[in-house]
Amino acid sequence: MADDDFFMGRALELARRGEDAAEPNPLVGAVVVQHGAVVGEGWHEVFGGPHAEVNALRAAGERARGATLYVTLEPCAHQGKTPPCAPVVAGSGVARVVAAMGDPFPAVDGRGFAQLRAAGIEVTVGVREAEARRLNAPFVQYVTHGRPWVVAKWAMTLDGKIAAAGGDSKWITGDAARRLARRWRQGCGAVLVGVGTVLADDPELRGEDAARAQPWRVVLDTHARTPPACRLARTARETVTAIVHGPEAPPERLRALAEAGCRLLAVGMSAGRADLEDALRRLGAAGIPRVFVEGGGQVLGSLFASGRVDEVRAFVAPVIAGGATAPTPVAGVGVGRIADAWRLEEPRMERVGEDVLLRGRICRG
Repeated sequence: MADDDFFMGRALELARRGEDAAEPNPLVGAVVVQHGAVVGEGWHEVFGGPHAEVNALRAAGERARGATLYVTLEPCAHQGKTPPCAPVVAGSGVARVVAAMGDPFPAVDGRGFAQLRAAGIEVTVGVREAEARRLNAPFVQYVTHGRPWVVAKWAMTLDGKIAAAGGDSKWITGDAARRLARRWRQGCGAVLVGVGTVLADDPELRGEDAARAQPWRVVLDTHARTPPACRLARTARETVTAIVHGPEAPPERLRALAEAGCRLLAVGMSAGRADLEDALRRLGAAGIPRVFVEGGGQVLGSLFASGRVDEVRAFVAPVIAGGATAPTPVAGVGVGRIADAWRLEEPRMERVGEDVLLRGRICRG
């Protein structure tokens, strides 16, 4: 059992290497061990690429025969972007599979383990399961509850402004931070902004790699103020662009946006605005597992107030804008006491070019 714990720890380390590249797929690592020695390692390196088990078994080659395979998630048993992994593992010659957790995805959910056992492979499940579940909390949340994982991203000055008092925001961060943010977008099914961001910045909200599938661009726009001539609308026939609007949006504006190729998502109202909770439910039902929210302050304020932010990725640039009226990342009413503030658990800090990135998940109590 001590060996199982040790080698699963290594598999979890490998799984983390897929962060920001394998998403929205789960992060998975695998280690092949023969007579106490590692003979093959792998992880899910990029969305659409080979899974961790396949990479580890390829690295092990013939040394996999009679070995133990440690994997952080149940080998898949269905055809997705790649062939199922369970038959590959079953045919590799490994004698034992140790998995941290089962795969809650309905097309797998025990079927992978059943195929391995039917092939005569000994299967052990549950080694360092809590760590594996935490690692893949976004995936688990979506497949078990249908709730998209909400990532709040912003870039701000050292004094906490997302734009100057006059509204200018280009560019607070440097090239490296902006490239990383574009890469993050492709790890999410949708990028969401408020109509204020569209009117102020006319963004295109594309991912970094033009050859890969682009995320949905979603505009929270209660009264359908998105201009049909903006870049999002002009490219709506190339990349899904959804306008989330309330019941009182003017029909002529909706018609113009629909004619431009935008999808219209009608939701209810909450506190005088299009209902964010309703919008997120609709996105989840449309197959969006992760939503990347890039502002503005009112949208983020509403999401924080409703408890729907799961993760924060915030860039801080070494510039100072000043101004009492300059906008901040999270608007709305806010909290009355610092004791009630939203906090990040196990926050990580790193330098990205000239900027600092602080990221972490929201504490849930």
